[in-house]
Amino acid sequence: MGKKYILSSLIFSSLLAIAAPCIYAQDNDKPANGAHAKDMIMMGGQSPDIKKVYMTTGFDGNILSSSFMSKSGGDSKMTTPRYTMFFHIGVNFHYNFSKSFGMFTGVGIKNIGFIEKFDAPDSTVKRRVYAIGIPVGIKIGNMTEGSYLMLGGGIDMPFNYKEKGFVKRSDKTKFNEWFSQRTPAVMPYVFIGTRLRPGFMLKLQYYPTNFLNQDFEVNEGGVTSKPYNAYDVKLVTLSFGFNIPYRPKW
Repeated sequence: MGKKYILSSLIFSSLLAIAAPCIYAQDNDKPANGAHAKDMIMMGGQSPDIKKVYMTTGFDGNILSSSFMSKSGGDSKMTTPRYTMFFHIGVNFHYNFSKSFGMFTGVGIKNIGFIEKFDAPDSTVKRRVYAIGIPVGIKIGNMTEGSYLMLGGGIDMPFNYKEKGFVKRSDKTKFNEWFSQRTPAVMPYVFIGTRLRPGFMLKLQYYPTNFLNQDFEVNEGGVTSKPYNAYDVKLVTLSFGFNIPYRPKW
C-alpha cells in the first residue's frame, strides 16, 4: 500500500510538472507583450519563423525506474526503484507543422530494468537490458522557443540482458547474454513528457507488456524449467536529461 501510494504520487506529480510549463508556454505564445511583441516589431509585424525540420539529441541522461510486479497471479506490487545514468544516448528527427504543433521520431540506446527483493534469505536480484528504442510522438506548445508537451509511444528492442544476484551484498552471481530470449524481442511503450528551453527534458514512460518472457526455458541437469513463468512485470520509467537542437538549413 505504501509503495503504491508513493509511486502514484510520484506519477501524478510528474504529470503536473510535465504539463504545466507547456500550457504556460503555449499561452505565452500569443503575440501580445514582452519578447514576442518585440520580435514582431523587429520582423515588421510578422511572428518569428519556426524551423520545420531539424534534429536534436535523444539524451535521456538519467533514468529512475520501477515496475508493477506480480507473481503466480498474485497482487501487483511496486518493486524497488532503480537509478541509472549510463548508457543513454540517441538522436531525434523533428517536423513542425505550425508554431504550436509538431511531431518527431528517432532512435536511441537505453538501459532499463528492475530490482526484485527477497526476504528469506535477505537477497536481491537485478535484471536489466540495453535496448535500441524508436519513439514516435507529437509536440504541443511553443515550437519557436522549443518549450512543449510530448505525447506518444514507441518500441524498445533489447540486445543485451544482464542478471545479477547477491545475498546481503555477498556471494554475488551475475551473467549477461547478447540477444537473449529471456525478454521479449520487442517491448512497446507509451510516454508523456516535456521539453523546456534551453533543453531540459522530463519524460514518464510505461511498458504495458511483460518485461520477462514467461515461455523462456532453461535445461539444467536434464531438467527443463521456465524460470520466469510466474512473473508479470510492467516497467515504469521517469527520465530526465537534455534535448539539444541541431538546426541544419534544409
